[in-house]
Amino acid sequence: MSKSVFLSAQVIIDVPFHDCDPMQVVWHGNYARYFEVARCELLRKISYDYLDMHASGYMWPIVDMRTKYIGSAVFTQKIIVKAELVEYESRLKINYTICCAATGKKLTKGYTVQVAVDLSNEEMQYVSPAILLDKINQINASDHDTV
Repeated sequence: MSKSVFLSAQVIIDVPFHDCDPMQVVWHGNYARYFEVARCELLRKISYDYLDMHASGYMWPIVDMRTKYIGSAVFTQKIIVKAELVEYESRLKINYTICCAATGKKLTKGYTVQVAVDLSNEEMQYVSPAILLDKINQINASDHDTV
């Protein structure tokens, strides 16, 4: 059973030389950076990027990350990195898909899980803070207004 997607964002990245190994294939560790670029775009859509998180009194460390390598991205290739918010009530779970921009071929998929930690006492929160829920509800309400 697939999870509902509450919000999505995507970015296009031109694979740079410094991300590749001697075979001009993207080194596996760089996919986490590509996920991060798409995740930041997603968070900006709800006006809750990392600076906003910090200003609201929370940090959101990644506590779990999975990556499945299906194909290889290579030097100069344009890739589309899509981030989809699938959980937010007690944690942020974001699914990712990386595809070749030219062919649509899926290259990588994965997910990250982040939890809120109160900056004042460094305690993990078991429910997402009200500020995040309010921002997502605002997005959901504006989506219904345009339908």
